[in-house]
Amino acid sequence: MTLLSDAEIDERLAGSGWRREGDTIVRDIETSGFEAAMALANGVADAANEANHHPDILVHDYKHVRLTLSTHSEGGITENDLALAQTIDAL
Repeated sequence: MTLLSDAEIDERLAGSGWRREGDTIVRDIETSGFEAAMALANGVADAANEANHHPDILVHDYKHVRLTLSTHSEGGITENDLALAQTIDAL
């Protein structure tokens, strides 16, 4: 898997709700409450297991979920990250 260029990342993230933070892409989601936040986190976990690509998932302030994607083995953002972000957006 190869790292994507800055231009490729910017183009693919435009209007998506995801933003770049260094060598990661991040999305913050506010849900209706703790149960919804945990359901989202579990849905993301299922999708990540199916893709064999695992994000960092942070549930905080009882109804907020932060998702962070990066391909650690490549040291940055690859197609795997953007593909999983797109899958997550469809949940």
